[in-house]
Amino acid sequence: MASHKSDESTFQSLYRTHVGDPETDDEVRGYWLFVVGVVLAVAGVLLFLASEPQGGVRQLSIVMVGGSMLLLLVGPVLRLPLKPRATTLVYVGATIATIGIVYFVAVFPGGWSLRNGNTAVIGIYGLGLLVAGAGGVLVPLLAEPESATPESATDPGELRRELAALDDVLEDTAADEADLAAEIADLRRAVGASDDAVATLSHAVTALSQDLADAETDRDELAEQLWGHRTSQARFELYEDRGGEFRWRLRHRNGQIVATSGEGYTQRHNAQNGIESVRDNALGAMVLRIESEAELADAGERFEPVEETESQTAFELYEDRGGEFRWRLRHDNGNVVADAGEGYSRRRDARAALERVQTLAGPAEYLRIDPTGFEIYRDAAEEWRWRLVHRNGNVLADGGEGYSSRRGARRAVDRIREGIDDLTFETYEDAADEHRWRLRASNGQLVADSGEGYSRKSGVDDAVERVRAYAPEADVLNVGFAAFEVYEDNAGEFRWRLRHRNGQIVATGSEGYTERSKAENAVDRFKLNAPGSAIEDLDEASETA
Repeated sequence: MASHKSDESTFQSLYRTHVGDPETDDEVRGYWLFVVGVVLAVAGVLLFLASEPQGGVRQLSIVMVGGSMLLLLVGPVLRLPLKPRATTLVYVGATIATIGIVYFVAVFPGGWSLRNGNTAVIGIYGLGLLVAGAGGVLVPLLAEPESATPESATDPGELRRELAALDDVLEDTAADEADLAAEIADLRRAVGASDDAVATLSHAVTALSQDLADAETDRDELAEQLWGHRTSQARFELYEDRGGEFRWRLRHRNGQIVATSGEGYTQRHNAQNGIESVRDNALGAMVLRIESEAELADAGERFEPVEETESQTAFELYEDRGGEFRWRLRHDNGNVVADAGEGYSRRRDARAALERVQTLAGPAEYLRIDPTGFEIYRDAAEEWRWRLVHRNGNVLADGGEGYSSRRGARRAVDRIREGIDDLTFETYEDAADEHRWRLRASNGQLVADSGEGYSRKSGVDDAVERVRAYAPEADVLNVGFAAFEVYEDNAGEFRWRLRHRNGQIVATGSEGYTERSKAENAVDRFKLNAPGSAIEDLDEASETA
């Protein structure tokens, strides 16, 4: 292919680039003859208009026009797919017309009449054009069709060979079709056999997708909590006291001293090591409640961290008399330590609630409500909210809107604590004929509302007064996934319950205590035993027996 292109002339290369791939050399030759004819025609007409009747320029213009007419006829005819004899006739006609042009040059201007020209010149030139035109028009029309010529007749032997080759191809195709049909049948059987596996895999993918969504939610919440641990509102201050010893203290940005070093250090770097020790050991340290200062251990007395022990309790899953499924946590000594906060219509829902309690119990914090506290929590819609809770468990007030961040809910609580006197309480009767209250800011924005309705007007008035009295002094309590509440019931006994951050009570203590410390000890035992307790389905055990 490269050698072929290298042998091409300039005209052939231009034709291939700008017109197309030629099939014959005559096609290229005819095109360029046509182009030259157009150029000669234009130039001849212009010279004719600018020449004298008997001058040499007039002679040249007539020669150019005559030559252009010949080329404009011969060029397109040569481009046609003509037979050799037709092409030869075209060349003969072109030669005759050229002789006529040469004869014109010989007789001009003496033998050329301005009115009639020269009969011989015109006759020779016209004959040449006629012969060239006949080669392009009459010869193809008068020739016999190609299919009727002997050269194009089909050889019977060749036809038989082609038929035999087609038979071989058909046999091979039939064999290929049989093999393909067998493969398709095998594939169909394989697809049919895999339907059950596909269905099982679909269920597994759905379950994994749900688990992944839950894991992503837990991951986001954990990341937010970790970020909260990384950001601090306090700083360590390292200084030299009046006695020349180095000490440190941890001071909150509000000026409060959170912690101080227990002793002085003779070297600054020793005090710095003390700070690093606090940073390393404070996070994750357990809390040991000691009743009085007299029971404190000496500063140098060593202790061993609490080791994980085998649980002494077991969860029991059962159906109560009302047909609801519940759970309870029973100690090895037979005492019921805790039970479900509610019943469930399906066994698997009760089991899921039980497993959720096992997950929440260990990391759950204590809520110190004395006598009230603001709880900041995240609801099911992943919005941060607040509520004012009394130590008896009653919700005295809650926020009128959710917030996208914990900081937004905390700012709302601070506005109420610091400026409740500047806010307006409104009491009203709702559609259920219950009396309620709501708290509005000076711009009309709803800030808070009552956590419940009251049957009497005096009840809602008392609730407003309680909120006025308790809100400014109430502590702010950050609720994680869940928190333990120790409260005093109507009988004067202290009890505990585990409340989810959405407000749902997921577990309650089974007995009351005469002292708050005993209820807190019960919480500690529950936190220690619940996560590792086995689960026993009493109904299934009875059926097996």
